[in-house]
Amino acid sequence: MHTSYLLLLQPFYSYLQFEKRYSQHTLISYQTDLEQFFGYLSTEYGAPELNAIKYALIRSWLAAQKNQGISARSINRKISSLKSFFKYQLKTGVIAATPMTTVITPKNGKRLPEFVQEKDLADLFQYLSFPEDWKGKTDRLVLELFYHSGMRLSELVNLKESQVDSSRSQIKIVGKGNKERVVPIAGPLVKTIEAYMAEKRKILEAPDLKHLFVLPTGKKLYNKYVYLAVKQYLGQVTTLNKKSPHILRHSFATHLTNNGANINAVKELLGHSSLAATQVYTHNSIEKLKEAYKKAHPKA
Repeated sequence: MHTSYLLLLQPFYSYLQFEKRYSQHTLISYQTDLEQFFGYLSTEYGAPELNAIKYALIRSWLAAQKNQGISARSINRKISSLKSFFKYQLKTGVIAATPMTTVITPKNGKRLPEFVQEKDLADLFQYLSFPEDWKGKTDRLVLELFYHSGMRLSELVNLKESQVDSSRSQIKIVGKGNKERVVPIAGPLVKTIEAYMAEKRKILEAPDLKHLFVLPTGKKLYNKYVYLAVKQYLGQVTTLNKKSPHILRHSFATHLTNNGANINAVKELLGHSSLAATQVYTHNSIEKLKEAYKKAHPKA
C-alpha cells in the first residue's frame, strides 16, 4: 500500500479509537477493510490521490471482492468502513465530495436463526431417558442449563460453582470481554444444580470443586464433549441440520420473544452489547404472528 494512504489512515484510526471509542475488534475490522481497499488501488491503479477516487474505482474493488466469493454481509461491512472513512475526510476538509453517495449495499439474504420447537424440547426433558450414571446426569443438566439460561458454550464450560446463587435463584455469567450478567433460573433447576454439586462430592474421587460441570474423572468439561453430548440428544427430538449448543441459545431467545418477553430484557439475558444483535429474534416472533393470523383470521 502506498505511503500517502498510510498518512491518511492513521488520523482516521485515532479518531475511531479516541473520539468514537470503538472496540479493538471493530478497529481491526476497519483497518482490515481499508488496507485491503487501498492496497488494491495501489496495485491496480497506481495509488490515485484521494480526490481522484471515484465511484468506478470503488465499484471495481467491490466487484473483485464479490468474485473472490466474499459474502454480501462482509461486503456491506466493507462499504460501511469506506463510508465512514470518506465521511471523515469530508469533515476534515481533505476532500470536497465523497464518492460513496451512489454506492448501493447488496442485500444480505439474512437467514433467521434456527431453533428447536418448544414441543420438541418438552419431549427431550419429559420423555427422553438419560442414563443414571454421572455422564447421564451431567448431560441432562448441561442441556437444561443451556435452554434455561441462553448461555454460550464457553460460558457453560467455565461456569464456577461460586457463580450459582441458589438463595436468589440466579446465575452470574461471565461473557465476552469478561462482561458479567445475571440470569434468573427456575426453582426446580436450582434444586437439580444443588443435588449435582452434592453428589459430585459424594461419588467422585477428588473432583474439580471450582467448576460446576465435571467429567466422570472429576475434571472440568471441555468444549468438544459438550458439543457432542448436545448433538446426540437433540438428534433424538429434532431434524435440524445444526444440533449445537448455540441452537439451544437461539431456542432460549426465540421462545422468550415468541411468548411476549421484552426485547431489551432478552438482550440483557443474552449478554448482547447492542440491541441490533438481539432484534433478529423478533423476526421469528413475527413469523409466528403471521402464521397465527393466517390460521385464525377469516379474511387471511
